[in-house]
Amino acid sequence: MTQEIDLSKLPPAEPYDEARDKAQRKRLLDVWQEPPGWKIISAVNNDHVGKWYLLTSFAFFVFAGILALMIRAQLAVPDNDLFGQSLYNQLFTLHGTAMMFLFAVPIFEAVAILVLPEILGARDLPFPRLSAFGYWCFLIGGVFVCGSIFFGVAPDGGWFMYTPLSSNTDYSGLGADIWLLGLSFIEVSSIAAAVELIVGVLKCRPPGMRLNLMPLYCWYVLVVAGMILFAFPPLIAGDLLLEMERAFDWAFFDVDRGGDPLLWQHLFWIFGHPEVYIIFLPSIALIATMLPTFANRPMVGHSWIVLSAVGVAFLSFGLWVHHMFTTGLPEISLSFFSAASEAVAVPTGIQIFCFIATMLVSKVRASVPMLFAGGALAIFVFGGLTGVMVALVPFDWQAHDSYFVVAHLHYTLIGGMLFPLFAGIHYWYPFVTQKAMSDRLGTWSFWLMFGGFNLAFLPMHWTGVMGMPRRVWTYDVTDGWAVLNMVSTVGAFVFAAGFAVLAVNVLWPRGRQPLVERNHWNAGTMEWVAEVPDKPWGIRSIPYIHTRYPLWEQPDLMGQIDRGEWFLPDAEEGKRELIVTDILDARPLYVQRVGGPTFLTIGSAVCLGAVFILATYHLWALTLAFGVGFIGFTLWWLWTGTSEIPERPEKYAGRGLTLPTYAQGNRSPGWWAVFITMTGDLTAFMGLVFSYFFYWTALPDFFPSADQIPGISWLLLGLVGLVAGWLMTVAARRLLGEGRRGMAVGLLCGSVPVGFAGLGAWCLAAWQAGLDPTAQSFDAMVWMLILWMGLHLLLNALMQLYVAARILARICTPDYRADLMNLTLFTHFLALTAVVIFALLAIFPMLMGAA
Repeated sequence: MTQEIDLSKLPPAEPYDEARDKAQRKRLLDVWQEPPGWKIISAVNNDHVGKWYLLTSFAFFVFAGILALMIRAQLAVPDNDLFGQSLYNQLFTLHGTAMMFLFAVPIFEAVAILVLPEILGARDLPFPRLSAFGYWCFLIGGVFVCGSIFFGVAPDGGWFMYTPLSSNTDYSGLGADIWLLGLSFIEVSSIAAAVELIVGVLKCRPPGMRLNLMPLYCWYVLVVAGMILFAFPPLIAGDLLLEMERAFDWAFFDVDRGGDPLLWQHLFWIFGHPEVYIIFLPSIALIATMLPTFANRPMVGHSWIVLSAVGVAFLSFGLWVHHMFTTGLPEISLSFFSAASEAVAVPTGIQIFCFIATMLVSKVRASVPMLFAGGALAIFVFGGLTGVMVALVPFDWQAHDSYFVVAHLHYTLIGGMLFPLFAGIHYWYPFVTQKAMSDRLGTWSFWLMFGGFNLAFLPMHWTGVMGMPRRVWTYDVTDGWAVLNMVSTVGAFVFAAGFAVLAVNVLWPRGRQPLVERNHWNAGTMEWVAEVPDKPWGIRSIPYIHTRYPLWEQPDLMGQIDRGEWFLPDAEEGKRELIVTDILDARPLYVQRVGGPTFLTIGSAVCLGAVFILATYHLWALTLAFGVGFIGFTLWWLWTGTSEIPERPEKYAGRGLTLPTYAQGNRSPGWWAVFITMTGDLTAFMGLVFSYFFYWTALPDFFPSADQIPGISWLLLGLVGLVAGWLMTVAARRLLGEGRRGMAVGLLCGSVPVGFAGLGAWCLAAWQAGLDPTAQSFDAMVWMLILWMGLHLLLNALMQLYVAARILARICTPDYRADLMNLTLFTHFLALTAVVIFALLAIFPMLMGAA
C-alpha cells in the first residue's frame, strides 16, 4: 500500500538508457502536445491558458488605463468641457470596474495558472478544462462589460453601484444591468479559478512536499483562493437581490416598501474590503518568491510570513464597515471596525519586516525585478500609513469621499499590486519565453512609472484635504485645485509612457535572440526546472521533494528529472497523468488522468455568457434556449472527460511505487472540488441569511402580522420532502456499493419529484399567506429563499438524472462510484440549506412572537 512506502528510502533509479529516454519523451510529447493551427483555442494546458489569461488581463488594464487618462484630461483644467457629465460618469465607473474585476483579480489567476504547476513540480492543475472554461467566461464577460461604452450604455453608478440610485430604473438605465449580470458572469470565472487553485495546491504537490515545505508562493495562492471563495459569493447574493428588484420590482432596497439601501453597502463591502487583500497578497507573493533568488539564501521568517498571510486574510473579513464610517452606524460598531482596521497593519508589517531582514542578512544582486520590488515596498508602505489615517473614524469623517481616499487607494493598490507584478514580469519572462528582456528598457520603464505615479497621486492627498470630492467631473478655478490637478494629469501621462516602454520591452519580437540559459536567475524553486526550449508536458518526471528550495538543496535534482528517474516518466497508455497526494504530508494516493484539448469548454462558456447577456435585455425565450445549450455542453463535457473507468486498477509509477488509477470520496480531487464549490455556494447563501437578519435588526416592523407568516404545517411538510430526497440519495450510494444497481437508480430518479414536492409545499405556504415580493421586504426575502432552494433543486435534478444514467451505462459502478459520492456530498449541503431556510421561515418568526 502507498502509505507503507518510506519515500525517503526509495530504491535507486534504473540505469539511464538513451533509447528508453527517447521513446518516453516521444510518448509524453504526443500526449501533451497542443493542437495545431487554429485549433489551438481548444488547448487546456496550463501554459496556454495562463498566457491567454495574462494577455487578456493586460488588454483590459490598457483599456482601463486609457479611461483613466481621459479622466485626468477632463480634470486637467477648471471648467473643462472635454467630456459631458454622463460620459464622464461612464468613464470613471468603467475604469474602476475594469481595474478591480477585469485586471486585479484575473491577473492573479493568470499568473497562478501559468506558474503554479511548475512551482509545485506538477504536470498541470487537476482540472485543466475548468481553467479553460474559466478563461473563456472571463473573456466573454469582460468584452460585454467594457464594450458597452462604445454604445453609450456603460454603467455610470460607480464601480460600487450604490443603491437606491442603482436599484431604481428611473435613475439608472441598462448600464446597471450590464454591470450586475456581466460581473456575475465574470465571478463564475473567478470562483472556477479559485476551486482549481485550491485543489491544485492541496492535492497536486509532488510526493514529499509537506505543507511546511511548500514554497511561499503556493501558500499565498492557497490563502488568496480561499479568500475569493468567501469574499465573492456575498457580492453574488447582493447582485441577485439588486437584479431582482431592477428586473421584477422585488422590494429589497426601496425604503417605502420596507427595504434598506444600506444592505447593499454591507454586502458589497463584505466582498470589497477582502478584495483589497485578494489583490495585495498575490503580488507580495511574487516578492517573496523573487527575493530569496536575488539574496541567494532562503527567506528569513518563512513560517512567520505564512502565519501573517493567514492573519491578513482572517482580519480582512472583519473590516468591511471601514468603508461605511459616515453612514450613521452606532459608535460601538465604529470603534470595533476602526480597531480591526488598525490591527491588520500588524501581520502586514511582519511580512514587510521579513523581506527587509532577508535583504539585511545577505548581499542582494541588483536587477530590474528587484528595482520594481523595492519601488513597490516604498509606495505600499506610504499607502499603508495613509490607510492607518483613514482607519481612524474622526479623520475618515473629514477625508471620506474626497480625493485623499483616491490617493490612498492607488498607493496601496499600485504599490501593493502593480509594481510587484511588473517585477514578476521581468523575473518570469525568461521562464515563459526562454528569451531575456532588455535591462535598459526595464530601468527606463521603472523610473518613468515610479516618478509618474508619485507625480500623479501624491498631489491628490492635498486636493483631498483641500476639499475636492471624488467623482466630480469639473470644478471652478476659485476652488484652488487647478495647479495640483494639472500636476496629477502630467504625472498620469508620464506613468502611461513608462508602461508603454514596458509593453514594448515585453512584446518586442525576439526571434533571432538566443535562448536564455536554463534557470536564468539561479533560483531554488521548481519552475526553473523547465527545459530550454520548453516542452509541453510541464515536467519530465515528477520528483520526490523534501526541501523548501529543491534546486539549491537537493543535489543533481534537475538531472534526475531530465533523465526520467522519478515518477511517471512515461505515458504508455496515451493519457495525461498527474500524481495526487494527500493534503498534509504529500503521500502519493493515486494517478489522476486529466482531460486534453476540447471545444466543449468553449461551447459551455459561450452558452452561459449568452444566458447572462440575453437576460440583461430580458430576452427570456433566447435566455432559456442558451441555458439548455449550456446544460447540454456541460453534461457532454462531464460525460466524456471525468470519472472514467481505467483500463487497469493500478499503475507502476516508477522507483518501486505502484499507485491506483482511480479514486473516490475525499481521496479524489473531484470530491474536493465539489466540497470547495459548495462551500462558496453556502457562503453566498449566508449572504441571503445576513440580509434576512439585517432587515430584522434595522426594521422594527420587518415581520408582518401573524396571518401573513407562512403556515408551519406546509413548511414542515416541505422540509420533510426535501430531507427525504437527501436520504434517498444517501441510500442510493449505499445500495450501489452493495451492487443493487436497479434500486439505486430508482432512488435517484425518485428523489427528484420528492424534492420538488417539498419545494411546492413551501411555495403553497407563501402563497396562502398572501406574500407578494413586490410589496414588502419580508415577502421578498421569503420568496428569495424559496427561489434559492428551487434553483438548487433544478441543479440537483440534473445531477441525479445524470448519475442515474451513468449507472445504467455501467460507468458508475459499485467499485467506481465517484460520481455518486460527489452527488451525495452536494445533497449534504442541499439538506443543510433546507434546514436553515425552514428555521428562517418557520421557527425564527415564531420565536420573535410574529406568529
